[in-house]
Amino acid sequence: MDAVVEALRDQVDELNGLLSRADEADWLTFSACAGWTVTDVLVHLAQTNEAATASLEGRWASVVAMWGDGAADGATVDELAGAAVERSGRRSGPDVYEWWKQTTVDMLAGFEATDDRKRVPWVVGDMAARTLCTTRLSETWIHTTDIADGLGVAVAPTARLWHIARLVHRTILYAFQRADRPAPGPVRFELAAPDGSTWVFGEDDAPTVVAGQAHELCLVAGQRARAADTALTATGPAADSVLELMRTFA
Repeated sequence: MDAVVEALRDQVDELNGLLSRADEADWLTFSACAGWTVTDVLVHLAQTNEAATASLEGRWASVVAMWGDGAADGATVDELAGAAVERSGRRSGPDVYEWWKQTTVDMLAGFEATDDRKRVPWVVGDMAARTLCTTRLSETWIHTTDIADGLGVAVAPTARLWHIARLVHRTILYAFQRADRPAPGPVRFELAAPDGSTWVFGEDDAPTVVAGQAHELCLVAGQRARAADTALTATGPAADSVLELMRTFA
C-alpha cells in the first residue's frame, strides 16, 4: 500500500503544480475531457476523492444516497458522475481548487490508515483498499493529462504508470465481463517504461501478448487514445479484443 499511496501523492502534487498557476481564464478553459472545463474536471476529482474517503471510513451508503445507484437508477457510471458535477453548481475555480486540495489530504490520510487487503465498496463492488488506491491514482493521472492538454502543457510519463499498467492487466477479465464477452484466457504485457526498462505483467506462455509503450497503453485503457493511433501491438487469439476492451475505469 505504501508504494501506491506515495505514487498517488506524487500524482496529486503534479496536478497541484499545474493548478497553482491557474488564472481566471484557465479555470474556464475546456479540458480534453469532452464538455468539461478545467474546473469541471476538478469538481469531479473532488467528488470522487470524497467518495473514496467515505468508502474507507465505512460511509458508502452516504455516497449512494447522494450519487444514486447506477444499476437501480438505470444510469451508467459516467452519467451519474456527470449529473453529480452538474449538481455541484457553478463554483469558482479557486473555490473548487481549495475544496479539491482538502479532499486529497483526507483521502491520502484514509489510505495510509487502511490495511491494503481490507475490502471496501466502490461503484463496481467491493475491492481491496490497495486496488481502490490504484484506481484513484489512475483517475487522477488521466485527468491531469486532460487538464494539461487544455492548458497547453506537456506532462511527461513517470514510473507511476507501473501501478496503472498493473491495474489494466489485473482487470482484463472484468473488462471482458463488462462487455459481455467470453474470457480471453491468459494475457501478457511487455511494456517499455519511461526510463527505458521493460515492465512485464503475465505469464511467459500467455497466448495473447500486448507490447509497446506503457504510456500509450495507459492512455488507451483510460480512453484517451485509440489503440490504432498508437504503436501498441498485440498478437494471439484475444489480441484485438484486449486492445479494444482494456480499461482503468468502472
